[in-house]
Amino acid sequence: MPEAKSDAARIFGERVRANRQRLGISQETLAQLSDVHWTFVGQVERGARNLSLHNIIKIAGGLDVDPAVLIEGIPASAVPREEHPVSAAERIRIQRQSGSSQ
Repeated sequence: MPEAKSDAARIFGERVRANRQRLGISQETLAQLSDVHWTFVGQVERGARNLSLHNIIKIAGGLDVDPAVLIEGIPASAVPREEHPVSAAERIRIQRQSGSSQ
């Protein structure tokens, strides 16, 4: 099974699964209620997707819960820090500032 995108995605997915099971519905039914594809629900539950705000709200609506129930208490530290590559323009700016060229 693929690894979760982040601790936040894993926790969110566990909460989606728990709420879906509490309702006694399948992933396919939740997908229909949420207006998303059924494979998307499986990916969410496994933590393999990084959801947009719109999809969080759709899934919460399908589960008939406030979206806060699904995200409450997930700390920012559960989201991995993104590394941003230095652009070509930024490298040139740095080189010009240091007075060197390549």
